[in-house]
Amino acid sequence: MINLPDFDDRDFVERACSFIKQKVEESNSEGVVLGLSGGIDSAVVACLAVRALGSDNVIAYRLPSKTTSDEDLFDAKLVKDELDIFSPYISIEDIHDYILNVCDKSDDNKKGKNDEIASANLKPRIRMAILYYFAAKHNYLVLGTGNKTELEIGYFTKYGDGGSDLLPIGDLYKEDVRKVAQTLGVPETVITKAPTAGLWEGQTDEDEIGMTYDVLDRILYLYVDNNEDASSIADKLEIEKSEVERIIRMVENAEHKRKTAPIISKF
Repeated sequence: MINLPDFDDRDFVERACSFIKQKVEESNSEGVVLGLSGGIDSAVVACLAVRALGSDNVIAYRLPSKTTSDEDLFDAKLVKDELDIFSPYISIEDIHDYILNVCDKSDDNKKGKNDEIASANLKPRIRMAILYYFAAKHNYLVLGTGNKTELEIGYFTKYGDGGSDLLPIGDLYKEDVRKVAQTLGVPETVITKAPTAGLWEGQTDEDEIGMTYDVLDRILYLYVDNNEDASSIADKLEIEKSEVERIIRMVENAEHKRKTAPIISKF
């Protein structure tokens, strides 16, 4: 297995903190909000925000649903306590059920082919709306918690967890995030547990994606950063070419999620 390019994680931490502080100042905002899920990405972003702005200027909302695991609930509280930040707990379950009920009634309760996905994706969109409500209320910016691996393959909900003002770890592959997490002192239980979006019970990122993050990171690095083709990547990683091609299709199909809405010229 090839290695990802090494980088100075301590230097990254300093630059990320400067980035957050600069963007908050430029926007005349007074702080930042983020969603604290109990996962490694939000823990890293929360740590960076506190280092950049101080704990008094960071609010980390815990926004669980009934499919949020007890482990994630415990780890979110653990990070909140270690950082000593204000972290309101707001269950989104009743909001989610209410919206589904109203929408399904207006649709005459017709079944759609993507009912489960639509319902699951509603959760991060509710969270986004809540974060922006509080951001506006307090004159804060919204910090996103997406990493480069997720952004490249579109493993996020458009206008959900993909909705933010800043993406401090958006250039870090998942492996890079783990390295930064170690430097920041994120609890080991958060770093080592299986990543999950928590959109349905028992869901894990790697099961849904169909491969480990270690392999996925390297496919993306060779394809996105090195511009290598599927055959070359498959040979270097000693995996099936079809698996590489599947990931490349995910990258291509997710292009619309990484860009602002296209506009047609009037001329």
